[in-house]
Amino acid sequence: MKSNELKIHTRLLQKLQEQKFTDLTCIQEKCIPSILQGSDVVGQAETGSGKTLAFCLPILDKIHYRQGLQALVLTPTRELCVQVSEVFKEYGKELRFTVACIHGGVGIGPQIHRLESAEIAVATPGRMLDHIRRNTIDLRHVQILVIDETDKMFEMGFVEDVESIIREVPRNRQLLMFSATVSDDVLSLVKNYSEDPIVVRTQSYVDQSKLHQIYYDIFEQNQKFSLLVHLLKTRNEGLSIVFCGTRRESDVVARNLKHQGIYASAIHGGMNQNKRTTSLNDLKSERTKVLVATDVAARGLDIKNITHIYNYDVPKTPIDYVHRIGRTARAGAEGAAITLLTERDHENFRRVQSNEELQIERAEMPQFQRVQFVRNTEQRDSQQHHGGQRNQFRHHERNSSFQSTSVGRSFRR
Repeated sequence: MKSNELKIHTRLLQKLQEQKFTDLTCIQEKCIPSILQGSDVVGQAETGSGKTLAFCLPILDKIHYRQGLQALVLTPTRELCVQVSEVFKEYGKELRFTVACIHGGVGIGPQIHRLESAEIAVATPGRMLDHIRRNTIDLRHVQILVIDETDKMFEMGFVEDVESIIREVPRNRQLLMFSATVSDDVLSLVKNYSEDPIVVRTQSYVDQSKLHQIYYDIFEQNQKFSLLVHLLKTRNEGLSIVFCGTRRESDVVARNLKHQGIYASAIHGGMNQNKRTTSLNDLKSERTKVLVATDVAARGLDIKNITHIYNYDVPKTPIDYVHRIGRTARAGAEGAAITLLTERDHENFRRVQSNEELQIERAEMPQFQRVQFVRNTEQRDSQQHHGGQRNQFRHHERNSSFQSTSVGRSFRR
């Protein structure tokens, strides 16, 4: 379906034409007409499928200028809140709409002021409840409620907050839920708060013909970081995301990459909002080339020109793996997803490979130099202050080239 076939405001159609947005994605083609007709909609859509515009465009067409807050969008993370807000602002300015971006980690005062004139609010659940309890938001005129990344709301423990917010908006509102997976939990939420919803399911957005998926079977755990450095330095085109399993590991890996001369920054839920925003902006503007992240960055974030995804720690489920690799090979571009596999990763990797649609090939181990990996700054400072033969040995070890002893060893499901 072509975008110019949509029955929406002419200014929105002109905006789509200006941006050379001619063909609708599957989720947009299936959802937009139903939303315009006023139906409740449950949309299953992978990362990168264009779901934000699938609800943004019909919402902008349905609401009215200066008639109070009429649309509320809930997102599980601050980064996604900011990103969705920017989409609404970009298209909403064509109709002079005001958008309030509501999340924690920043002052609440400017948000209160913004809400006084906003027709649309995009919010994280916790900060939205703060405004409700403070009586600094008027939900009486809300016509449309969107719950974005619904399954992630359950994973992050936000479902009770979400339900509290649902009960605060008018009962006759239109409810839209978008989720990467329509689990039993999601269906239960739909049953409790939606009437005769239209359920839209789409196929995976990962283009197997464009995405090269490989894994390296690493014999020794302490070789993993050295291999990562080698790969990042030899495949330096485009931008990369390195996924780690914990906040601490993200910080440690990012810090060690910087010591190897690789421009990297970290992002995870334990950082304050300013630092998280700075890390994302640095990557988008290519001031850094590598983002080291927990899975908070895997859902929904629109980061263009990602050519490589590195699973430094293997995700626990095939769904998490698909969310990660969905950050690359988008809009017809080539991409690579590279998993660094050590013995402690095997159990998770077996779960990932239980999805037979994923075509992950084993790659031969390249030659690479062993580099230093330090867990804490105290350890690094101690090493820098010790001289003699120990430093000479470390220098030799860091700069010696070797072929991993895991060559010829293959992973078995």
